[in-house]
Amino acid sequence: MSVVDLGASLRAERLRQGLSLRETARRLGISASALSQIETGKAHPSVGKLFDIVNLLNVSVDGLLAGQAVVTRNGHGFSSLQRSGEHETLELESGVRWRRLTAGSYPGVEFLHVEYQPGGSSTGDDTFMRHAGQEFGYVLAGRLTIHVGFEAHELWPGDSISFPATTPHRLGNHGTEPAAALWCIIGRHPVQ
Repeated sequence: MSVVDLGASLRAERLRQGLSLRETARRLGISASALSQIETGKAHPSVGKLFDIVNLLNVSVDGLLAGQAVVTRNGHGFSSLQRSGEHETLELESGVRWRRLTAGSYPGVEFLHVEYQPGGSSTGDDTFMRHAGQEFGYVLAGRLTIHVGFEAHELWPGDSISFPATTPHRLGNHGTEPAAALWCIIGRHPVQ
């Protein structure tokens, strides 16, 4: 497993775009100190805050996970192969871990294996997130509580869900065992 230095990737993209730490933090509604801690790896963002940051920088989460893997592209799509232990991984706040399931980035698609530790959630303080695209999830182990709009759904192994990501949503593990799921987000960033 290759753990991605998320903070360094975010900082490099911020600097590439010529944004100061203070201005970026102001736009995100957080302190410059909090953003600095994320960029130096002293703190991990929540899933919701990560989406806020990548949306502000106009980059994809998948792009942040881009590793050194060789990807073959042709007129019909792309081919990739990753062996166990080769997946780029993001460690996020509250016991959330994302592993990218493709060796390369395919425009408009984010395909992930997600893990939520007991008590872990995509956003803190009962806040919700929303972004462009459509989400698809399939629970492999444990249980995930997914709030979509005004509805809450308890998903168990074998359950699946799909919803427009523009609807406010939140994922959390209220169980006593880790939860794992396959997750796909299509269209969060327009294909250029």
